Amino acid sequence: MFQRKIKTRSLLLALSLMLLLFSFRLPGAYAAGQTSQIDAVLVVDVSNSMNTSDTNKIGNEAMKMFIDMLSVNGDRVGIVAFTDKIQREKALLEIKTPGDKEDLKQFIDGLDRGPYTDIAVGVKEAIKVLQNGADPNHDPMIVVLADGNNDFDKNSGRTQSESDKELNASVEEAKQAGIPIYTIGLNADGKLNKEALAALSDKTAAKSFSTNSAEDLPQILSEIFASHLKLKIVPIQSMTGTGNFQEVTVNVPNANVLEANISIMSSKPVETELVDPSGKAVAIPSGDVVVTKSKSYTLLKLLSPSEGDWKLKVKGTSKDKIDINLVFNYDLELAMEPLPSTSYKPGDEVAISSYLTSNGQKLANDEMYKNMAAVLKVTDLDSGKTEEIKLDNKGDKFEGTYKIPDKHEYELVVKAEEKSFYRESPPVKITAKPAGSAATPPASSPSTGEEEKSFPLMPVLLSVAAALVLLSAGYFIFRKVKQNNRGFVGQIVLEIRDENTNEKSYPQYKKLTAFRGKFNLHQLLQLAPELKETERIVFTPGSNDRIIITSGTAGTIEKSGRAIDASKGYELKGGDRITLPLSSVDKTIFIEYLV
Repeated sequence: MFQRKIKTRSLLLALSLMLLLFSFRLPGAYAAGQTSQIDAVLVVDVSNSMNTSDTNKIGNEAMKMFIDMLSVNGDRVGIVAFTDKIQREKALLEIKTPGDKEDLKQFIDGLDRGPYTDIAVGVKEAIKVLQNGADPNHDPMIVVLADGNNDFDKNSGRTQSESDKELNASVEEAKQAGIPIYTIGLNADGKLNKEALAALSDKTAAKSFSTNSAEDLPQILSEIFASHLKLKIVPIQSMTGTGNFQEVTVNVPNANVLEANISIMSSKPVETELVDPSGKAVAIPSGDVVVTKSKSYTLLKLLSPSEGDWKLKVKGTSKDKIDINLVFNYDLELAMEPLPSTSYKPGDEVAISSYLTSNGQKLANDEMYKNMAAVLKVTDLDSGKTEEIKLDNKGDKFEGTYKIPDKHEYELVVKAEEKSFYRESPPVKITAKPAGSAATPPASSPSTGEEEKSFPLMPVLLSVAAALVLLSAGYFIFRKVKQNNRGFVGQIVLEIRDENTNEKSYPQYKKLTAFRGKFNLHQLLQLAPELKETERIVFTPGSNDRIIITSGTAGTIEKSGRAIDASKGYELKGGDRITLPLSSVDKTIFIEYLV
């Protein structure tokens, strides 16, 4: 009886707490279920030393190719350009339309060189971008493009040891957060600090690359993209242009390919034609084929391509070297059957069964298993040694056993691969160490022999309800008062284009931390008389580091080329860009919100 009454009290207390938490729950909760996979920050050294390392700015082309290889929607990209300070920065932008990719590539084309170099500045800022804006369900990554050498402004007083200390702290932060830092070193002038860049990657379980020629950068960025998504680059063919079409075969191995990225790297423009496995010519571009071109590459992205042999025809300039590579993107993961136990003893055999999944469901198409091989990777967590045990391919799963040798703890991971991709199952830890002594449960309180008085259920419920009403009323009053003095975070980047001359002003970075409650666009524009119309563009703070823009003007605000209704308020998150044409003057204002 006494225990039942204790449980009743605990239940009421839990109910009261849940009601209180529910009453104070704020809007803006994260909506799960997004399909993107990558949150990437591209970090590029734009110091004057790069004029020698990358004379033709092929690094910019490589970054643009990386962006083009990302999925048509869902992935997010940020950009940090540094010297000994942050020259320009773009917060994580979610790719939803082709225009978003073009927006990122235009930002890259607009980067300028500057004096001095401090790589710690760029890496630290990239980590901050991911920490402030990354989605916990995405795979974060950083790609650093630099020569690895610092060059400090003597007047700043900055020392190498200070920079190293800051860099080491940032790398440790990235390591703890599971953010791999891929590095690409340019060694055109023979002064590459290869060891410094390699250390950044080694400490964060990523890869480091170096090259003497900036012409290799698109290939390297392709390898980084493939490595991060557990894909493999499939070389198709290298050829020398003849001025005529030359045909190569692109084999799509199965129906689980979401996207096939065909990169054609050449120093001169190429023409392409495409024929599907049925022999039908496919228009480029079309609803099934996205094409992007740059001065050093052409990228064809086949969307949900049919299984079989595609014929790609390429016409290049005579004697021009043409390299063609293929990277598939799969909707596949690898799962391991749950083990019956996590505690074993030496000599026990652990049965392993693993299988492919698509969209969270076990793969129905057994064709995927035909050319695959799998191993069980076992890491002895006590000794640090790792061994691999080959698993049997059963046609629709991989099976095998592992015999436990010692009284140690182990981590088990299954890796399955074929020529175009590989997958690893989430790690599972087991132990063969003797179980420790169980904790002695606390002794029960002796019975007093007196019957407990009945618990006053109704008065407690009424008291809780009254308290909730008072607390809710107090909260809303407090919230109203606080809102009028609420601060902002981040900054707004402003650019103004004159529609008569098509000239655009230099970007103005306006920090928002000095404002409280609300401010208008006219204040940011330093109260320019000819732009008085912008007084009716008002910003107020939103939740989760967002801001609300409310428009009282006749002009149509656009975002990603689409009109938005801001008459009653429109929420902007970090990385959002909007366009505001003014009706009173022939000018257009470009606004980007950075957090």
